Amino acid sequence: MTEWVPDVLGDEFEQRTLPLGTDEQGEVVATLVRALPAPLPPQPSGWERFVTRLRGESDKSQHPVLDGVDVLYVHGWSDYFFQKRLARFWTARGARFFALDLRKYGRSLREGQTPGYIADLATYDEDIAAALEVMRQDAGESARPRRLLLMGHSTGGLVLSLWASRHPDAADAIVLNSPWLEFQIAPLRAAIAPMVELQARLRPMEAAPQIDLGFYARAQAAVMDPDDVMQTNPAWRPVPAMPVHAGWLWAILHGHRTVAAGLSIKAPVCVMLSARSALPTRWSEELTSADTVLVVEDIAERALRLGPSVTVERIDGALHDIFLSRKVAREEAYARLERWVVGWAAASGS
Repeated sequence: MTEWVPDVLGDEFEQRTLPLGTDEQGEVVATLVRALPAPLPPQPSGWERFVTRLRGESDKSQHPVLDGVDVLYVHGWSDYFFQKRLARFWTARGARFFALDLRKYGRSLREGQTPGYIADLATYDEDIAAALEVMRQDAGESARPRRLLLMGHSTGGLVLSLWASRHPDAADAIVLNSPWLEFQIAPLRAAIAPMVELQARLRPMEAAPQIDLGFYARAQAAVMDPDDVMQTNPAWRPVPAMPVHAGWLWAILHGHRTVAAGLSIKAPVCVMLSARSALPTRWSEELTSADTVLVVEDIAERALRLGPSVTVERIDGALHDIFLSRKVAREEAYARLERWVVGWAAASGS
């Protein structure tokens, strides 16, 4: 493992490279980013709290609601972690926040590699295992066991859902931001899957025609908060999106089929979605207040197959990335997230 070094996001963040061996395209790494929140004020001693109670004064020294919680975030397709505001949400409530740029994405992309390519989503178990090991090391010798909350966006939500089902006791809670749990044309998935599988076996690196017209990126730019502009690296988050290859598409369809059959996630799950979808065939103002990537009704239905405890939150006016939406929708999303997280923390004994 390498050491922590300054991250591209600035002084609030550091990154650490996680070596994962090599493949036919060379060195493979993942990258873990950690937030560096401002230190919390010192807590009063037990004697000071006792004296406070004797005086009849209120004790304002309660631990933050997410004290003892680690958050691991995984990005979506053609993406990487850059959302400072999301990290601050978690650290302001006492959690340690980490984000993982998966192999061949963002900070982890190396020259000569096919961006985002994977032939089996289970391969990401190696990336996640390496991240969790560093997070454990980073916690040091803590007398109090820490709890793990997973957060995934879009493809990252699919990856984490499958991982959590295969590792039923690893996560304590899961938050999914518009998870890609089903193919955009759900009734056709079973019909096209055999053709895609055959193509993946014979020509896995064959790229499909690019159909991204750039409207989703335009919608994000249109609703961006001028007081909190988020700049991204176009090489890591290109417009149009990265090419889709046959081997990768088969891995995704296999993941969708697994979700459709039902997962066994023991931890409580919060699924956050836009209230509606819009078809991005031409530009219109409607695209700034809807999910233009997924069919949200299909995702809401699939979400109920993740496990026995699933909450679905529908946010009016939200984009595909709920937390990059227009300010009103974004603030509603954060309020809903806080309500769910506070309830989970209280119920689980935080």
